[in-house]
Amino acid sequence: MKLYSWNVNGIRAVANKGTFQAFLDEHQPDILCLQETKAQPDQIDLDALNAGEYHVFWNSAVKKGYSGTAIFTKTEPLQIIENFPEDIANAYELKDTYGDTNTEGRVLTAEFSDFWVVTVYTPNSKGDLSRLPMRELAWDKAFLAHIKQLEASKPVLFCGDLNVAHTEIDLANPKANVGKHGFTDEERAGFQNFLDAGLVDTFRLINPGKTEAYSWWTHWANARARNVGWRIDYWLASAALKDRIKNAQIHPDVMGSDHCPVSIDLAL
Repeated sequence: MKLYSWNVNGIRAVANKGTFQAFLDEHQPDILCLQETKAQPDQIDLDALNAGEYHVFWNSAVKKGYSGTAIFTKTEPLQIIENFPEDIANAYELKDTYGDTNTEGRVLTAEFSDFWVVTVYTPNSKGDLSRLPMRELAWDKAFLAHIKQLEASKPVLFCGDLNVAHTEIDLANPKANVGKHGFTDEERAGFQNFLDAGLVDTFRLINPGKTEAYSWWTHWANARARNVGWRIDYWLASAALKDRIKNAQIHPDVMGSDHCPVSIDLAL
């Protein structure tokens, strides 16, 4: 089974370029998780996406043209959960001066017969780190609580734009970015908490020491062509699924967004 994750930075823009359709045709994912869709379902023509063989589920932000996640799957899921469940949302202060992150379409969960799949678009801490307190003290903890709650029933695969580079080999210029958003001690510790809780970074499982492997590049200074990037898009898996992960890749050749897709192959 081929599972892909892609921050499309606007599904309509990627579709209008034709790159989304070309990606589907070439890669044929069994499950495709999207982040930053920036659209409401009624703004999207599924026929134009060449997505006829998929069951498609959207979690759009209340604010139009902002954030949002989606899951395209060839296998119909048993259930879909939008956002954090009420008990988790009530346990953490997910609101800040920017708004309520639990209304921004950032988490979408699908249950299948023997695992859960979760796609997440983690809030950016902002250049001035003004959203870091909410991220550190509420969001990262709430998301881990959600994953552990799901794990109580069956293993979990979660993916998405986590807006953090975990270690120095996960970005091209680590020393220049220490303490900046996406590479603060707090954000990196939040990611480490996933691993400490027993989850596996699938790319590092398969490619433990691989360098110059990035999934996002700034638009500035021809960064993508020079591969001056960051690995901030991930697939993480419950330890129970570790032996079923047969491949983990980053696909920088897929254009259309400032992020590229990341994928895993899961043995059935």
